[in-house]
Amino acid sequence: MTTAPRLTNPGPHPLRFGYGTNGLADLRLDDALALLADLGYDGVGLTLDHMHLDPLAPDVAARTRKVARRLDTLGLGVTVETGARYVLDPRRKHGPSLLDPDPADRARRVDLLIRAVRIAADLGAHAVHCFSGVLPADRAATANPPNTAEAANAAAMANPAEDIAWKHLAEALTPVLDAATHAGIPLAVEPEPGHLLATLADFHHLRRLLGDPPALGLTLDIGHCQCLEPLPPADCVRAAAPWLRHVQIEDMRRGHHEHLPFGDGEIDFPPVLEALAATGYQALTVVELPRHSHAGPHFAAQSLPFLHRAARAIPAGAEGSTP
Repeated sequence: MTTAPRLTNPGPHPLRFGYGTNGLADLRLDDALALLADLGYDGVGLTLDHMHLDPLAPDVAARTRKVARRLDTLGLGVTVETGARYVLDPRRKHGPSLLDPDPADRARRVDLLIRAVRIAADLGAHAVHCFSGVLPADRAATANPPNTAEAANAAAMANPAEDIAWKHLAEALTPVLDAATHAGIPLAVEPEPGHLLATLADFHHLRRLLGDPPALGLTLDIGHCQCLEPLPPADCVRAAAPWLRHVQIEDMRRGHHEHLPFGDGEIDFPPVLEALAATGYQALTVVELPRHSHAGPHFAAQSLPFLHRAARAIPAGAEGSTP
């Protein structure tokens, strides 16, 4: 299969844009990668899943080598994402998680993440993305997650069940971080609305529990910032800069965790991209529209021009400086 010449990013900004394969689930992986290259994307957020690169397939090593060659041929960077809904359990969305009461279930998720680290190393990926998972039903989290480090600590102390969940999370991530350290691949944990680790404050709580390991980084989802963080998204970017290893981007409305195409939500994107450029962040900024996969090629074609227009509004000299 031949591809059209790659387009170059317009404007002075250093940002590199990708698109998530969880938003192209109806395409074969090779077709999805060719589409993104043709459209001019710089890379791909590759969700390990049964329909694309199955991390549990017996020939995953050979498949990974083939995908690595294809990425290299197309000139696409890659971040490995682990948010597949049913890759481990066909009946439980995102199950089992790192918080499950059963140690054997937690171990299955740990094994998946370690596999993801190995795959990421073979692909030359920028990072491996993951998230905490939700509290089990008998350990329901507080309705209003804490939004400061002090509040997170106080909530954990006041809720023994939640404290146990944090300990499970830290214990489960320790071998994954060891694998990430050995592979030289950052593990980028994503604050996810409704999860135990839902906010930037929660990320810092985990970071302190683990002793601030160098391999632990952050996935910042710009829509999630709009959804529930106390700071505006651009300020979230600046606050997260030292730990930023992966960025996901889409539109969203305050208080509603629904990933929306650009322009359908409330986010003002030029200030967000300006803040991101100013941090010196050089890995991928990946469009995250998993529930629009039915029209994935359409939204992939629309999203990149939108981001390029927003990026052209970045003032000259904003890129590369630190906040």
